[in-house]
Amino acid sequence: MSTAFNILAVLVMIAVVFVLIRGLINMMRGGSGNTSNKLMQARVVLQFVAIVLIVLAMYYARSEGG
Repeated sequence: MSTAFNILAVLVMIAVVFVLIRGLINMMRGGSGNTSNKLMQARVVLQFVAIVLIVLAMYYARSEGG
């Protein structure tokens, strides 16, 4: 079970990097502030999901090992 959480956590972390890079590109091009705000909100939500998945993976890894 922890392997599934590990894979999901990695996928979400990749999504975080993608959204971060998109936000940086938007800022460098002088894009819409509204778009930058939406991307920042998406990044924060994705980071929260990644942290939850990492904690769940650690919990299940510990319970399987003990």
